[in-house]
Order: sequence, then structure tokens, then C-alpha cells
Amino acid sequence: MNKIIFGFFAVILYFTAGQALECYECKLGFGSLCYTTKKTCDAGQQCFSGLGTAAGFVDIKMKGCLEVSKCNTTEQVNFPSNSSTQIYQMMKTCCSTDLCNSALGHFSALSMAFTTITSVFMVKFLI
Repeated sequence: MNKIIFGFFAVILYFTAGQALECYECKLGFGSLCYTTKKTCDAGQQCFSGLGTAAGFVDIKMKGCLEVSKCNTTEQVNFPSNSSTQIYQMMKTCCSTDLCNSALGHFSALSMAFTTITSVFMVKFLI
């Protein structure tokens, strides 16, 4: 009975690790500087990288999770919101794999491989 329970746990571990999308988050960066942390997205969100211009000449960037309906769009922010005075304009491009919104590459294969190997060893050990 314990083998069945642990086998079931191993399968659940494998599938839950693949469901939560993990992205880099940078609330606001200027030029090439952008302090990033890792964030787990909610359902219906993808990773995004945003590149834009503030005040017409300052390069800005953002990273994080974004609703799919807002992906691959250009956002224009005015202040006050009903005026024509533009604060910044940003193109937000989305991707749908773990940590895909980084210039450093993708790391999802490594985390998925670790989870798969762990699951296989758990099942082999129990059988």
C-alpha cells in the first residue's frame, strides 16, 4: 500500500512541477540595468519582456507575468490618464516556457529533468 501512495506522490510531483510557469520579474529597469527576481505566474498568465521609452528618450524595461490577452501589445501610459501627456510607451512581448523572459536562456529543461529523475528514482525504489 505504501508503494502505491509513494508512486502516486511521484506522479503528482512530476505534473505539478510542469504546471506552474516561472518567470523573471523586474518592476522597472533603465538602460541595461534591471534587478530581477523569480516569480510564479497565476493561471492564464505568461512571461513577458517589456521594452519602451519614457519621456521620449529614456530606455526602460520590465519583466514579469502578464495576462495572455495583454501579450504582444504596445502599452501607452498617460498622466493624468485622460490627458495626452505620455509618460511612457512599452511593447510587451510574451513567451510561455519557464524563465523565457531572460536574455540568458532557458532553464526549464534542467528543472524538468531534475523532477523526472527524482520521480523515476522514487518509483524504482518503491517497486
